Amino acid sequence: MDLTKNARWYVIQTYSGHEDKVKTNLTNRVEKEHKEDFVFRIEVPEEIIVTEKNGENVEKKQKIYPGYVFVEMIMNDEVWYIVRNTTGVTGFVGSHGKGSKPVPMYDNEVKEIFKRAGLKMHESTYTVGDKVKIIGGAFAGTQGEVTEIDENTQKMVVSINLFGRDTSAEVDFDHVDLV
Repeated sequence: MDLTKNARWYVIQTYSGHEDKVKTNLTNRVEKEHKEDFVFRIEVPEEIIVTEKNGENVEKKQKIYPGYVFVEMIMNDEVWYIVRNTTGVTGFVGSHGKGSKPVPMYDNEVKEIFKRAGLKMHESTYTVGDKVKIIGGAFAGTQGEVTEIDENTQKMVVSINLFGRDTSAEVDFDHVDLV
């Protein structure tokens, strides 16, 4: 069973300049507590900025959101406790405090941020030839075979039988399940 289907993206706050340290601390804590089945990815989105120095163009990585770290996880009491009590974490975005759990980000927000940073929202586990069931969108409930995969757009082409004819349908990664 693919647990990542239940995972959502959350944003944690940290002190500006401590994002990479928090990512390392959280990664180590998740491993130590054996919570790899609940915390899947920890990202600090960066973009490349080109500046001119001494007449030459210089590329430099810059944090897109200083003071923030993005975490893909399945929220439960134990994981929530581990994340918010990791050294360097000052809180969650979308939490009202007083013990309330944070609200996850919308997928379209994550897609835009990750696109800007050159990151993929989901790591594809699909290969051409896989049999899949479409679980979302116009072709929900239909089964077919993966014929193309585009990691950059997070979409795949699935050959489905529609009205007795093979038809290609473009589907988001998060709208399919392996059969």
